[in-house]
Amino acid sequence: MTEFRDRSARAPKGVTVARHGRLRRSAAWKTVIGLVGAALAVVLVAVGSVTAIAVNNLRSNIKTVVIGADTSGPPPNIAAMKGGFNILLAGSDTRAGQGGIGGTTKDDGGALNDVTMLMHVAQDQKSAVVVSIPRDMIVPIPKCANGGPATGLQINTTLYYGGLPCTVKTVEQLTGLTVQFAGLITFQGVIAMSDAVGGVDVCVNAPIDDPYTGLDLPKAGTYTLQGAEALAFLRSRHGVGDGSDLGRISSQQVYLSSLVRKLKSSDTLTNFTKLYGIAEAATKNITLSENFTQLDTLVSVALVLKNIPLQNIVFVQYPGTTGSTGIYAGKVQPVTSVANQLMAAIKADKPISLDASSIGDGAHSGSTLDPNAPTASASPSTGSSGSGSSSGSGSSSGSETISGLQGQTAAQYTCSVAYHF
Repeated sequence: MTEFRDRSARAPKGVTVARHGRLRRSAAWKTVIGLVGAALAVVLVAVGSVTAIAVNNLRSNIKTVVIGADTSGPPPNIAAMKGGFNILLAGSDTRAGQGGIGGTTKDDGGALNDVTMLMHVAQDQKSAVVVSIPRDMIVPIPKCANGGPATGLQINTTLYYGGLPCTVKTVEQLTGLTVQFAGLITFQGVIAMSDAVGGVDVCVNAPIDDPYTGLDLPKAGTYTLQGAEALAFLRSRHGVGDGSDLGRISSQQVYLSSLVRKLKSSDTLTNFTKLYGIAEAATKNITLSENFTQLDTLVSVALVLKNIPLQNIVFVQYPGTTGSTGIYAGKVQPVTSVANQLMAAIKADKPISLDASSIGDGAHSGSTLDPNAPTASASPSTGSSGSGSSSGSGSSSGSETISGLQGQTAAQYTCSVAYHF
């Protein structure tokens, strides 16, 4: 059964500034958004090599939004972007047009971005890092169309305060990075994307029965998740890790790493029908910043992401902790010291490396929990490390390992850890 919420209590009711009251905890969902932009771009390149008509049809589906003063005009040359480029990917929990998922439009108190991920691609185009910012993290919110500046609020209120442009401004203020491109996806988009790729293989270490999202995985092992079941897995917090927003992120990285491997596999990249289906699902359910819809830009981004080795695509959590007091009570407080190191490394365009202890509470090594987990194979078409091991934890030249940073690479086969409450 889908988790329903009283949305009347989940977002501010009017235009306000600083609010310190505790927002009601919502049934947040985390999605494939970290790879949607990349998948769409890769697909458009492949489809475009077959027929320009198909590409034009797909592009006509895309909705656009201006995220800042620099998003109109000629598409930027990504190779000339000093220090690489950044893509913000957010997920809206709007109920409008979602077929009753999570409630109806009359329950909608204003869309929230329950997913906020920032992807940085290095200037040498050999590595990428995707930073997941917890939806419950308290951050300063700048002045946006519907209010602000504000303090004491979760980052997932930024869609309410000003749509995708407000989310972009908030993330830029938090990280000190400039966001060149941005995208937004919905519940139905997640379902459509998981169906289009033919499902995503996810390993769990024990049975998961989450009554809040309706997720029911009756035994340990690997499941091919798609449709509503994939959405339920990505939304599940009570079923994985320690039951917190942070545990859920590491569990979602199990899904995301598997999704990347599937998108970069020869079985996907050489299958025109599958490629077109992925592109159609994405374009019908995604909103992109204006400059991200330019074909030249999409092609350039696609070629870069397609060729980055799996072990050089790193998923990390924005450093945070729970259990604090004051405005952080029941929320996530940033761990500034670790976050500053992470952002300094990204600004310096250094690849991020992770050690064996970096996997978060919601996941563990698949090699120990699932004896049937496949190993990374050496194949130029997949961009895998060729290490022949399940860890895939090789580091890039000149990379930086940051103590206290949690995450995994796309080459690592991991299992979600069930949470029993």
